[in-house]
Amino acid sequence: MLTIAAIFASTIAQAEPSVSQAGAFDTGSGPVSNAPKTVTGVTFGASELARIAPEVIEQTPALQHLARSGARLFDAGDAHGLRAIVARQGDEFMILQLTPDGDAIVSGVQTDLSADLLLTIAGRREPWVTELGTSHGMRGLFVRNGGQFQVFYVTPDGERVIPGVMWDASGKNITREQVAPLPGVTPTVTIGREKATGGAGIGSQQKVASALEAARSASFGTIGSEAAPRLYVFIDPLCGYSVRALQQLQPFVAGGRVLVAIIPVSVLDYENDGRSTKSALAMMSKAADQMATAWSRGDLNGPASQEAEELLRRNMAITETIWLRGTPTVIWRKKDGSEGRVDGLPEDWNAVIASIGSESHAGR
Repeated sequence: MLTIAAIFASTIAQAEPSVSQAGAFDTGSGPVSNAPKTVTGVTFGASELARIAPEVIEQTPALQHLARSGARLFDAGDAHGLRAIVARQGDEFMILQLTPDGDAIVSGVQTDLSADLLLTIAGRREPWVTELGTSHGMRGLFVRNGGQFQVFYVTPDGERVIPGVMWDASGKNITREQVAPLPGVTPTVTIGREKATGGAGIGSQQKVASALEAARSASFGTIGSEAAPRLYVFIDPLCGYSVRALQQLQPFVAGGRVLVAIIPVSVLDYENDGRSTKSALAMMSKAADQMATAWSRGDLNGPASQEAEELLRRNMAITETIWLRGTPTVIWRKKDGSEGRVDGLPEDWNAVIASIGSESHAGR
């Protein structure tokens, strides 16, 4: 089974949360920083953190999602108008900042830079700095440094910036939506010497009538019994939610209830300096029955095959036709003949799998 640890090392530098990212804090009638902090003290090494009380989690949508994923949540204190949250699962942890409205989180830690100093360093104007506007009470800054770039979120008092990614309580990647309109960031990835569009449907002029037909035409690897009903899942190999999807599907696969068709794409290059494309190409270089295993083991090294580049180009073109909003995206044929689709991590896998109808696998 693919564990959070499989992507932790490759994503922590980019502050990509690897435990399910949506939680809850007490929005109450005041700012999140005033939410109650009473709870059970837990000691990690030499530091003691207070476990966030269940009633506080229930009052905060972003924390609810984190808690449902199995993460334990701890209060790491207030600073500059934000509350720091530690999400811990097994021997892994991530540090998250709760937005002022309590409806989103930013992965990452506060730096010693103020917004004013960052802007002075970066040059203050286009094309080096782009204002992303305010989302969930936090100002976003897109900063270029040569051929690289980083999104920063400014604390309410302007005295600190956080390099990281913002997610709302439903699991939507807010950062991706903010940077998608910027040239050369999300919509286009380079594979070999050619370009393939993909990423959130940006620039798409047409949408196919059937996302299911598009998924069937993609290149994918399968895991599970060929006798089981099929579920198509678009994934980015370095997406924490995609990893979590495979984890959650494993018991259904083992029980013979579902055949999962895993469709690799690369939509997170803007967060990880192109490593999503490299990892997706490594997956596509494997045989169909080895893709999932290679992904789960982190065996995504080595040169990509020439065939893999063409296969990934085709998959990325499909993301445009179905207006892919993010990963994972789950698509299936329902028992009544209609199509099912979930953009993001489903709340109830049992309900999804119970609704899958029969589908011929001939020739696939």
